[in-house]
Amino acid sequence: MRPSCKGRGHGWSRSDIVYLVLVAVIMTANMAPRSEAAEWSLAPSIGAKGVYNSNLLLTPLPHDETYGYWVTPAAEFSGKTERLDVSSRIAADVVGYFGGEDRQFTNVFAPLSVRYKTEKDLFGFAGGFTRDNTLLSELQETGVVLQFAQRNQWTMNPTWTRKLTEKLAFQSSAQFSDTTYETVRLVDYRLMGGSGGLQYQLSERDQIQLLGSYTDFRTTGSPSGFQANYPGINMSLTHAFSESLTGTINGGPKFLSSTSQVPLGAITAHDTVWLAGASMTKNWEKATVHVSFARDLAPSGFGLLIQTNRGEIAGSYDLSETLTGSLNVAGILTSGKSSATIGGVFPDSSYVSLTPKLSWKVLEWWQAEVSYMYRWRDVDTAVDSAESHATTFMVTYYPPKLSFSH
Repeated sequence: MRPSCKGRGHGWSRSDIVYLVLVAVIMTANMAPRSEAAEWSLAPSIGAKGVYNSNLLLTPLPHDETYGYWVTPAAEFSGKTERLDVSSRIAADVVGYFGGEDRQFTNVFAPLSVRYKTEKDLFGFAGGFTRDNTLLSELQETGVVLQFAQRNQWTMNPTWTRKLTEKLAFQSSAQFSDTTYETVRLVDYRLMGGSGGLQYQLSERDQIQLLGSYTDFRTTGSPSGFQANYPGINMSLTHAFSESLTGTINGGPKFLSSTSQVPLGAITAHDTVWLAGASMTKNWEKATVHVSFARDLAPSGFGLLIQTNRGEIAGSYDLSETLTGSLNVAGILTSGKSSATIGGVFPDSSYVSLTPKLSWKVLEWWQAEVSYMYRWRDVDTAVDSAESHATTFMVTYYPPKLSFSH
């Protein structure tokens, strides 16, 4: 199915974005000296997954169980020289659901990551195209249930770091994303912005960063438009307690100005939002644990900005050379920062997910994975909360990697 173009006619088209991405890759690749040795590799794979979900739409209303299948062909590409590093993993999900929900759709993932370094400069690019389902992406990211709909998203995030002294560096980045939905019930939007600031190495274990940023959010193709901009300041401190334990804390204000178009004119609002975050990572010989909390502003397909308070614990443990267990627990509190363009006020909501997973490398080229997911959600405007239980079993085949160098 062709990506939706409801947002076309507002700024850059998707062909413009594709062209800029290709130009960025070609220009960066040409920056590498021809005398440098280059190593390139291509690693294809194909996976098949069976799915069961007791409440796919996470609704408190009466519902039936849903079953499904996934077929996932993928190819991981990477290239590296002394200065240039390029990587990508092109993948697709051919999905079919039946039972409570009879749906067929295809997800597409085409990310691109480029890094190029000189003696004092580090240039980076991250972006690409993603076509996924809102129940699998935005729900887990923001805790907000939208619709059972496909989302098409283009992203571009170039970065530049300049080393000024041995301890001081200048950092800058730009952000662009264009999101459309294949349903008229959700609102397309565009996000643009940038940041710049300084990073200073206080000691061998301590690093401080001060950044100023500006973000512009606006809906596209909607009769009742919404736009907002929020400049801000963020300071972060990273401390290495040991070689295996690292922690980071950050925070700062965002100065939010928004305008909502209504039949009788426009409504403007101003607010100061304090955002903060903290994370800690501990590594052992066979295990890793990561704990994080973040308060942030996020765009939504409801046509407005939402504030998320997200806490997460993720860990993995190598039970043997071929068997790995992992656990992810996430909790999100969500509230709206303005009225939705589609009408009404955005309600506060709570979301919790718990996902244990077991991965087993059966043979040299085969891997099996079994997982369980519990999800719970409560909305202020709903009488009852909703929960779901889901299990998946996946088998993936990894053919021999293709590699060459010159």
